[in-house]
Amino acid sequence: MQLSVIIVNYNVKYFLEHCLKSVLAACTEIHAEILVVDNQSSDGSVKMVKEKFPNVVCIENKENVGFAKANNQAVAIAKGKYILYLNPDTIVPEDCFQKCIQYMDANVTVGSLGCRLVDGKGIFLPESKRGFPSAPVAFFKIAGLSNLFPKSKLFNRYHLGYLSEMETNEVDVLVGCFMFCRKAVIDKVGSFDEDYFMYGEDIDLSYKIKQAGFQNIYFPETTVIHYKGESTKKGTLNYVKMFYKAMIIFAQKHFKSSQKGMFVFLIRLAIYFRAVIAFFTQLFSLIRLPLIDASLLFSSLAIMKIVWIRNVKMNTFYSTQLLMTFFAIYVLIWIMSIFLNGGYDKPYKPIRVMRGMLIGGIISIALYGLLNEQIRFSRGITVLGALLGTLLILASRKVLQYLKVSSVDAEDISAQQVLIVGTTEEADEIQSLLDQAYVEKNIIGVLSPFATKEDKQLGVVKDASPLSKLYKASEIIYAQNALTFKQIIESIEQCGATLNYKIHCMGTDSIIGSNSKNTAGDLYSTELIYSITKVAAKRNKRVVDLLFASVFILLSPILIFFVKNKSKYLSNCLAIFFGTKSFIGYEDTKCPPLKPHVLSLYPAIPNYTIPLNNQEHLNWLYAKNYNAWKDVEIILSKWREL
Repeated sequence: MQLSVIIVNYNVKYFLEHCLKSVLAACTEIHAEILVVDNQSSDGSVKMVKEKFPNVVCIENKENVGFAKANNQAVAIAKGKYILYLNPDTIVPEDCFQKCIQYMDANVTVGSLGCRLVDGKGIFLPESKRGFPSAPVAFFKIAGLSNLFPKSKLFNRYHLGYLSEMETNEVDVLVGCFMFCRKAVIDKVGSFDEDYFMYGEDIDLSYKIKQAGFQNIYFPETTVIHYKGESTKKGTLNYVKMFYKAMIIFAQKHFKSSQKGMFVFLIRLAIYFRAVIAFFTQLFSLIRLPLIDASLLFSSLAIMKIVWIRNVKMNTFYSTQLLMTFFAIYVLIWIMSIFLNGGYDKPYKPIRVMRGMLIGGIISIALYGLLNEQIRFSRGITVLGALLGTLLILASRKVLQYLKVSSVDAEDISAQQVLIVGTTEEADEIQSLLDQAYVEKNIIGVLSPFATKEDKQLGVVKDASPLSKLYKASEIIYAQNALTFKQIIESIEQCGATLNYKIHCMGTDSIIGSNSKNTAGDLYSTELIYSITKVAAKRNKRVVDLLFASVFILLSPILIFFVKNKSKYLSNCLAIFFGTKSFIGYEDTKCPPLKPHVLSLYPAIPNYTIPLNNQEHLNWLYAKNYNAWKDVEIILSKWREL
C-alpha cells in the first residue's frame, strides 16, 4: 500500500463528494486507500459515502471528537507507506499523489510535504508555507503586521512571505488541510496532538517532525484548491482567541521555561490589541449605514423646516426643542422601517429602502394625527423631509458604491452572466441542476473541453480567459468529466481572480465553489432550500420574538396569573428577549437548526398524540414555508403555556 488518504468530515457533504471524486482520479495509477472519518454530521454525509463510494473506509463517529482525534482514529488503521491528511473542501489534480510520492521516494530525509494551495478563485494561500510561532512571529501575526508587510523577513516569518510561492523550499510548518507524511515518521513522532481544540495541531506535528531530524518541504510542483482557506471567519474575535489558545499550548509544550513568560505576555498584548480593533470594527460595520441615513434624514427635515418657514408659513414659529424631539422620533421610525424591510441586507436593493421609507412615512403621519393640536407642526415638513431624505439616502448609496464600499454592493446583473465549460450534454445537465435548485443564471454559452468546438459552442477551454472578457462573463462553471481536475485548476489560474468559478462533477447533484478564502464555500444543489434560512426570515422571526417578549415582560404582573408555568414565565420571556431562546421552534437535526424554543409548533389535539413522523413533517413544512405570521398565530393561541 503506497498511500492512505485520511479525510475528516463534518457537515460538508457536497464538498466531500467532489473531493472524493478528485482523490479517486488521483489514485488510479497508485495503490491507495481512502479513509473518511465523519464527526457526527447531520447532512447525510455518511449515507452519501456508503452509497456512492463503497470502497472508501468510513468511520462513523457518534459524537464530534474533534479534528485531531478523528485523524488519529484513521492513522491507527492506515496501511500506506505515506499518509495524506486532507480536508474535505479540497480538489486535487490527477497527478498530485504521483508527484508527491516521487519526491518523497527520492528524498528520504523528508518527513512531511505540503503543496501549493489556492482558493476557489485561484489566489495563492500564504498558509501553504509557514514559520514556527516564536513570540515575535506570533505577535506580528496576531497584531496584523504580517498582513501589512507580506514580503518582510522580519514581520512575516509566519507565512514566510519572503520565499517564492513557485520554489521548493524547506519550511518550518505545513498546513493541516494537505500534509503528505511518511508513515514511519508519524509512527515515530506521533500523529496530531489531541490537546489542541482547533488550530495548532499542524504546527505541533510539523515541529515534532523537524525535531526528529526530518524536513518539512513546501512543494509547489502540484497545486490544490482549498475552498475555505485558513478560516471562514478570520477577522472575528473568536478566531483570534482560538489561535491564541493554540499558541499558548504550543509554547507550554515546546518552549523553554525562560521563553514562555515573554511569549504569553506578547500574545496577550496582541490579543487585547486585536480585541479592541475587532470590537470597534464590528460595531462600526453594523451602525455605519444607519448612522449615515440618520444624519441625512435629520438634515433633510432641517432643510425642509427652513424652506417651509421661508416660503409657506412665513410667520409661524416652531419650538426648536419640540421639533428636535419629533425629528428624532421620526428618524428612528424611518431607520427601523428601512431595517425591517431589508434596506441594510446584502445585496443592496433600492426598492427595499424606498419601501422602508414609505411604510415609515405612513407610520409617522399616523403618529402625527394622534398629536395634540398644541404640539402639532406642519405635516408638510414631515412629508417633504421624508421625500428629500429618501433621495439623499439613494444618492449616498451611489456614492458609497463608487467608493467600493462592500456593504452597499448591488445585485450585479453581470454576476449572473455565466460560461459553461463542457460538452453540450454536460451543459444541459448543469442547466437542469440550476433550474432545480432555483438558481437564476444567464448562460451566455458553452466552451468545449476539447481542442476543437462543436457548431453551437462559443470556443474551447484554452480560450476561456479572452472569451470571458469578450462576453463580459463573471462566472465560469466547469463540468468535470471530459475535463480533468488538473485542467480545471490550470484554467482557473489562467483566467485570474476577477471571475468566480464553480465545478460540477458529472453525476452529482451539486455545483461547488468559493468566491473568497475568507468566506464559506458556495453551493448550488437540488436539495431543498428552506425559507427559514433566509436573512429576512431570520430577522422577522427575531422581531416577533422581541415584540412579544417585551409585551409579556411589561404585562407580567397581570399575565403571570393566567399562564400554566408561573415559575419559568419571566425567565423564558427574558431569555427570548436577550436572544438565547425563541418562542417557536423544533428539535430536528434534519432541518435547519433553531434556538431552543418555549412553545411547540404542533397543534394541540384532544386525546391524540402526534406521531414522530408527523412531527418531522410539520417541522419540515414550518422550515420550508416559514412565515413570521405563523409564529404570531401560534404565540397568540398558546401564550398561556409559557
